[in-house]
Amino acid sequence: MSTERPLKVALFGSGRIGQVHARNIAAHPDLELAWIADPFIEGATKLAAGTGAVAVETADEVFANADLDAVIIGSPTNTHVELISRAMSQGVAALCEKPIDLDIDRVLACRDAIRGNNTPLMLGFNRRFDPNFAAIQARVSAGEIGRLEQLTIISRDPAPAPANYIATSGGIFRDMSIHDLDMARFFVPDVIEVSASGANVFCDYIEEAGDFDSVVISLRGRNGELITITNSRHSAYGYDQRLEAFGSEGMLNAGNVSPTTVRKYGAAGTEEADAYLPFFLERYVDAYRNELDAFAKAIRTGTACSPGFDDGVQALVLANAAEESARSGRTVKIGQE
Repeated sequence: MSTERPLKVALFGSGRIGQVHARNIAAHPDLELAWIADPFIEGATKLAAGTGAVAVETADEVFANADLDAVIIGSPTNTHVELISRAMSQGVAALCEKPIDLDIDRVLACRDAIRGNNTPLMLGFNRRFDPNFAAIQARVSAGEIGRLEQLTIISRDPAPAPANYIATSGGIFRDMSIHDLDMARFFVPDVIEVSASGANVFCDYIEEAGDFDSVVISLRGRNGELITITNSRHSAYGYDQRLEAFGSEGMLNAGNVSPTTVRKYGAAGTEEADAYLPFFLERYVDAYRNELDAFAKAIRTGTACSPGFDDGVQALVLANAAEESARSGRTVKIGQE
């Protein structure tokens, strides 16, 4: 691969996450957004018009290009396995949004099929690239707070997704909590126990879909680390994203992010601040850019991508275990007979 030209990238999916990736690819100095593929060609055409890419309807039209270097997979979950497999078979690097699939058997079959393939493959757990969370993880790994004892992750959406999305999402554990389960593994890779509780307290159509609108997950690491994940599909005060790492010699935490650090003081109240950033597109804008940069560097240098395919496997295993625990009321052991 020549280093004299930008890497030619195809984007699958022109929806909300596809639009994020399209903007970031177009702005990246080492990448060229060459194709946008979506069977809903109107969306692809509209997105391509602002980026200089060519809009196509099918994967065949993308993979027919001999100068294709990489693909970003932001299409529906049920397309991920096929697109990953095709990319790996043609030696085309891939960055795939989570989850790999909702069916763990399909995911494991895909892993077996691509085993030994060294083509770069990254999973879209973009929160690992958030500057705040990444800084805490690096400082914990460096021993700054001694032995990690407790990790607390809080993630609450500002409002529930629409009913038609909930119906096909795979449930809160596979759709929402999976990001936090991967974050847990970012700090504690070896999780051995999962216990979860779910509730329905505010959204009728989520309950009608057989899903939970609020969950709490407890994990135990092999070295005794305790991890608590709190999720809700709504938050009256905005997008709530916090993390705390507590260790034998101290604590590190990352709070919510606001547009400015300005505070107002007056008769009606003190420390009045801007509302939190509206949702994940705004809150994690830097994370998406950093993720894409890491992907491009992995392609250029031939280094392994992190997070990789197996991180996607393990996050889904934990999500399935959380679902099982919440339904059964039992703790689920991981990696044990």
